[in-house]
Amino acid sequence: MFGIPGKQAVTITPAAIAQITKLMSSKGHQGLRIGVKKGGCAGMEYTMDYVDEVDPNDELVEQDGARVMIAPMAQMFLFGTEIDYQTSLLESGFVFNNPNVTEACGCGESIKFKDVDELQAEAQPAQTNG
Repeated sequence: MFGIPGKQAVTITPAAIAQITKLMSSKGHQGLRIGVKKGGCAGMEYTMDYVDEVDPNDELVEQDGARVMIAPMAQMFLFGTEIDYQTSLLESGFVFNNPNVTEACGCGESIKFKDVDELQAEAQPAQTNG
């Protein structure tokens, strides 16, 4: 498990909770798995897949009936992210408000993250000598 003990890796807005629970109940899935992969013009892209079986290596986030699993390789990149679901006249979809993103491309599909060492330092609790 990555991050701060007792703190969820991600938070989910009410709009995203409604959409995730709707997808879970209508399709019979256990939830959604979120990850990241190399690609796009900024270097990385988010991935989302239906989950029919929970992987014990995934970080499990449950909030008001919505279940999101975070793939092991994505945990440090997604720590602190708010998952939202937005609808407009032209499109609707999940939006990731991620404090670890330093750059995004114009289409919003591709992102660049802070340096891995910087992410790890931010996620570890402060050490005190005492």
